[in-house]
Amino acid sequence: MRVAVVGHIEWVEFARVEQVPRAGEIASASETWEEPAGGGAVAAVQLARLAGGVDFFTALGDDDLGRRSRERLTALGVTVHASEQPRPQRRAFTFVDDDGERTITTLSPKMIPSGEDGALPWEQLARCDAVYFTGGDAAAIKAARRARVLVATSRELPSLHRGGEELDVLVGSAEDVGERVDGLELDPPPRYVVTTSGSLGGWIRPGGPFRAVPIPGPVADAYGCGDCFAAGLTYGLAAGWTIEDAVALGARCGATVLTSRGPYERQLTAADVA
Repeated sequence: MRVAVVGHIEWVEFARVEQVPRAGEIASASETWEEPAGGGAVAAVQLARLAGGVDFFTALGDDDLGRRSRERLTALGVTVHASEQPRPQRRAFTFVDDDGERTITTLSPKMIPSGEDGALPWEQLARCDAVYFTGGDAAAIKAARRARVLVATSRELPSLHRGGEELDVLVGSAEDVGERVDGLELDPPPRYVVTTSGSLGGWIRPGGPFRAVPIPGPVADAYGCGDCFAAGLTYGLAAGWTIEDAVALGARCGATVLTSRGPYERQLTAADVA
């Protein structure tokens, strides 16, 4: 199996607090940590752990954080194909409260890969069983569509409009304003639209509702749950599973990372689904 992610990355500083401070308050963090994360990076690592490897097409800053991002993702099993942009690596700050909820602030515009960047091996996507798209220009979408299966996040509806390619699955959270799905806005419309609603499960259109799965441990950190869900869904479709079985795997991936400190401490692996 060959899978890939086309999308973004940001260097994220995490701080665990009792609760997110209100205006004027000062909060003390019980712990802090840093990771290269963002939707593209988290999904890439999850796919690498399921499939044994993944190609990640992205963009990185030309500073130390860009270099560290590449090194860390490579160590996590990701093959990074990145254009280097002449600006600092995009960063973000995330509070994680005692309930495990994450609150994210991005600190600069999203850095995305261009399908017109001849330095990146876009032709490899034609040999992929599935690609997950979290960010890129119209040319990047067209390159991703050459894969057998193309899954994309609803956060990128404007880019997907411009790309004009048919998606196999459009996926997003019904609880996140930035991810609310309306696949009918796309022309051509996606074959399936999958919306998630946390502990309530979610909905497949066409199809019907699906259930959430039991969380395999104490809730620790919600960061990356949706990204891991999408990665599990993408893996299942790459393996030739039905949409229902692929969604069920995505739900397991999301539930597992919910018990993880940060997005990479605990993710579902190939051994877990064998």
